[in-house]
Amino acid sequence: MTTPSRSAITVTGLRRSFGDHVVLDGIDLNVPSGTVFSLLGANGAGKTTMVKILSTLIKADGGSAKVAGHDIAADPDAVRAAIGVTGQFSAVDNLLTGYENLTLMADLHHLGRAAGRRRADELLEQFDLVEAGKKTASTYSGGMRRRLDLAMTLVGSPQVIFLDEPTTGLDPRSRRGMWQIVRELVAGGVTIFLTTQYLEEADQLADRIAVLDHGKIVAEGTPEELKRRIPGGHVRLKFTDARELESAARVVGQASRDSDALALTVPHDGSLKSLKALLDRLDAGAVEVDSLSVDTPDLDDVFLALTGKPKNEKVATP
Repeated sequence: MTTPSRSAITVTGLRRSFGDHVVLDGIDLNVPSGTVFSLLGANGAGKTTMVKILSTLIKADGGSAKVAGHDIAADPDAVRAAIGVTGQFSAVDNLLTGYENLTLMADLHHLGRAAGRRRADELLEQFDLVEAGKKTASTYSGGMRRRLDLAMTLVGSPQVIFLDEPTTGLDPRSRRGMWQIVRELVAGGVTIFLTTQYLEEADQLADRIAVLDHGKIVAEGTPEELKRRIPGGHVRLKFTDARELESAARVVGQASRDSDALALTVPHDGSLKSLKALLDRLDAGAVEVDSLSVDTPDLDDVFLALTGKPKNEKVATP
C-alpha cells in the first residue's frame, strides 16, 4: 500500500496521436495516493487512451509517466503488477461461476491454490456475492457482473485501480452500490483513476477532477473549485412583505428583484465565506428574511462552459 504523501500517478508532457488526429497533447497530471482522481471529457476525448497508456496497453508518442513509482516505458512489468484495470466492457467469463472467475484470476497472479481460494472467498464476501458465487456469471445482473469484474481486479491487491466508465449502463441503484465500493477501497489506501461520462459520479467520488478537451487539460481542481469558476451562482432571498424587500435591496446592493414573488436574487460564488458576509450585512441592517436558498453551478454547467459541449455529446475520434 502506498502512503498518502506519495504520488500514485505522475504524468509529464504525455502525447498520443492516431494518424493526423492528436488525442493527447502534452498532458501533465499528478494524482496523490489514496485519492479518487476523475478525468472528464466528451465521448472520444481521449479518456480511454489515457487509461490504456498509463496501464501499459499502448505506448505514448512522447512525454513520460510513473504509476505506483514505476516508469511506464522503462518498467512496464512493475506497473502491471501494481495496478488493476476495470473497463466498461467486462472481463468476466460467462461460462464460469463467480468463484471460478476469481480463482482463475488468482492462478494468473500465482497466488497458490490455498491462498487463491481464501482470496476468492474474501472478495465474494466483500462484494456481497457469496450466494451468487456458486452460479455461472451468465445469470448475473449488470450490477452483479460489474461487482464481480471489480472483485477480479482486486485479486492481486493493486495499489492503483483504473476505472474506465465503470458504471455505464447500470441502473441508479447499482451505480450507487459501486460508488460505495469505491469509497471503501479508497478508505483502505487504494488510488482510483476514474473516467466517467456521468458528471454526478465524478462529483460524488472525486477528490480532484481534470477536464480533457481537444487533447489538453482545460481545467483541474476539486469539484467545488471547478464550480466556483463558473458564473451563475446566486442566493435567493424571500421576504414576507414589500417593506422588508426594499430594506434588503438597499443593504445588499447588486441584486435582481422579483417584486411579485417578494424575492431578491444575489450573485454568489458558492463559498461559505461570501454567504456569511451576505447574512452579516442583512443582520446589521436589521432585515428579516423569510427564507433563503443557495443555487450554484453544477458540473454540467462547468463541463459546458469549459468545453462548449453538453456532457453527452459524442465526438468522432479513434
